[in-house]
Amino acid sequence: MPVAIVSVVDTDRIWFKSHHGTDVQQIGRDPGLCASAILQDDAWVVSDARADPRTLANPLVAGEFGLQFYAGVPLQTRDGFNLGTLCILDREPRDFTDSDLRTLEDLAAIVMNDLELRLEGQRALAS
Repeated sequence: MPVAIVSVVDTDRIWFKSHHGTDVQQIGRDPGLCASAILQDDAWVVSDARADPRTLANPLVAGEFGLQFYAGVPLQTRDGFNLGTLCILDREPRDFTDSDLRTLEDLAAIVMNDLELRLEGQRALAS
């Protein structure tokens, strides 16, 4: 994939906390694909965004970026709160297999494990 992003979804913005393949560091929440993905319990996959009515108004799809493929997995805390997403993007439509989905979910679990460990470390230092 040419673009991979670890995002945190705020009330009005989507922050790209780690990103590869784009220099963008944040976008507005609406109509953000990551904002839609965190509302799901599972992965949110759009194989061809130009043909999907859920994504036609998105500026990354309609604008010069030309996004066509999106797959995002919610970054969920141990308490069940979705903070953001691990997502991959492409300017070409793509098929996304079950194996691809499992890999993306595993990577999202690694991201969340690292975030949870960092939080625990900061709490231990504060004690």
